[in-house]
Amino acid sequence: MTAKRTSRRSKVAESPLRGRADLARLRRQTEQEIVATSPPELANLPADFWARARLTPPTGKQAISLRVDADVLAWFRKQGPRYQSRMNAVLRAYMQHESGKA
Repeated sequence: MTAKRTSRRSKVAESPLRGRADLARLRRQTEQEIVATSPPELANLPADFWARARLTPPTGKQAISLRVDADVLAWFRKQGPRYQSRMNAVLRAYMQHESGKA
């Protein structure tokens, strides 16, 4: 006889907003609330930090197998969730830098 499988779902998984920003709540936030909840790496940005920012629409991703040094992977993982997206961002920045040299 096999054991009956039960599904355990967290409250986060059941949330209809999972993976989506609560724009109404974000629009109500004050500058002080934004600063208080911002990660430390965003503190003390220069006033012109966002001057050259531009909107980049999301693109489709392709799953690959990539071999990286263990210490590199450990460092990115220590940065927290979405470490693979950060690795992609680093590779994209390098690609754009190198493309600008041509």
